[in-house]
Amino acid sequence: MKSILLGGIKLNLGEKEEILAVKAASFLKLKMDDICELEIVRKAIDARRNRPPYFVYALKITVPFSVKLPSQLDKGIQYLEMENFQESPPVSSVIPPKLPIVVIGSGPAGLFASYFLALRGIPSILLERGTPVEQRIKDVNEFWGKGFLNFQSNVFFGEGGAGTFSDGKLTSRAKSPYSFWVKKILVEMGASKDILLEAKPHIGTDKLRKIVVNIRKNLIDMGSRIEFRSQVTDFLIRQGQIEGVIVNEKEKIQTGNVILAIGQSADDTYAKLLERGVQMEAKPFAMGLRVEHRQELINSIQYGKWHNHPQLPPAEYFIKASLPDLNRSVYTFCMCPGGSVIACGAFESFLVTNGMSDSCRMGEFANSAIVVNVRVDDFSSGKNPLEGLNFRQIWERKAFVAGGNDYQAPAQKTTDFLRGKRSGILGKTSFLPGVNSSNLQEILPEFVSDALKHGIREFDKNMSGFVTEESHLIGVETRTSSPVRICRGNDGQSLNIKGLYPCGEGAGYAGGIISSALDGIKAAQKLIDNSAV
Repeated sequence: MKSILLGGIKLNLGEKEEILAVKAASFLKLKMDDICELEIVRKAIDARRNRPPYFVYALKITVPFSVKLPSQLDKGIQYLEMENFQESPPVSSVIPPKLPIVVIGSGPAGLFASYFLALRGIPSILLERGTPVEQRIKDVNEFWGKGFLNFQSNVFFGEGGAGTFSDGKLTSRAKSPYSFWVKKILVEMGASKDILLEAKPHIGTDKLRKIVVNIRKNLIDMGSRIEFRSQVTDFLIRQGQIEGVIVNEKEKIQTGNVILAIGQSADDTYAKLLERGVQMEAKPFAMGLRVEHRQELINSIQYGKWHNHPQLPPAEYFIKASLPDLNRSVYTFCMCPGGSVIACGAFESFLVTNGMSDSCRMGEFANSAIVVNVRVDDFSSGKNPLEGLNFRQIWERKAFVAGGNDYQAPAQKTTDFLRGKRSGILGKTSFLPGVNSSNLQEILPEFVSDALKHGIREFDKNMSGFVTEESHLIGVETRTSSPVRICRGNDGQSLNIKGLYPCGEGAGYAGGIISSALDGIKAAQKLIDNSAV
């Protein structure tokens, strides 16, 4: 038998997947009996405006060796390069180091670094400053409902990292043979099998909260130790080598290897790393606002007259605009269909926004970040690699004050923002604990505010109806990526501290669930390789 990947097979609205085999046989000029096996490996939706949306499939088809396949296919149908969708990390045992390996942070990078090590017979000590997800959910709901912020248990800190309270997108530009394996593990832990097929897979916060608990249980079963409410408050370094960490300012854990997966919101940990001489550098990031529309409107814009078809999922969008006159770019980021705009925060008197969706994406609203690129020279004097953290804090503090000093968010109708006019009565939004009418231009750097106004007008040209009296902008969005990079070499270790392996979003090398998980795996593999030398 031989297998091929066939791409570009289309199904119109109303057509069922059962006819994929018939279509594939027709394109390949085969009899139905020649197709021994058919497997869907990718599914996407093509929803360009002004014509009916349709679904596009990639199929893995098994046929006898004797079958002759056509050298040329119909327009739009193509042979694809056969990928090894089943590749997984090696699991053979290795000799564990004499001292335990410490993993700091239980976001995707930390969890998958620990999981990879455990599969190799090296259980680790996983330290998380926040709480288990069961307690974390209660604390976050208390914050959203009443504005009571728990500094150690919130949207940023706790089991699963910031991704636990998100849309759970699994798209990634990272090329790795382990990408599919990461998704398979997520399915084993409770995610829908659809994430293995969809071109733009997502999990949803409701399922993520269960998945991270199942990963925790599996890690414990494999011998790993997980300690919650365990903040690493200091690093013990001697002659350029990590020798241990201090937990909660009192407990010492001796170790020669630390995987640093702190996420991008642990400003106090960054400060301690700088104090201990760990080499870091400022890096570009992006900031802006969240925009919120009714999902029904987005469906209508994206799908046109077909927007009520039951086969169509809640519509998504990605828009970007280049502004050469301002030397800036504006783009949407982390779009959440059928989701909510959520308040984030880990430190007192700062307000940050993000987006979140359940797996079904059936909420009333759609939201997305609209952000502007921020260059290093916009905030850095070159004297301190953490100046980007200080820069974003300025605007997060302004957002907190503008919202009313109680974690309500400053908001403005999109049309009023473009006019430079404070909104009178705001419409309904999804944001909890609430919004206050504000002039959002006052909580943004001038170059960001100007670029947003130009960019949003460009968006409306390309996506007519984007600017509307009913849509709102909510501020401020500053956590698209870290403004800091913890420098590392080709061996995965800090450039100047041996045994310290920075990875994930907080190290400035990844963004999102999949790329962070892959970077955690990479850090664990580098650690193993270096230990074997």
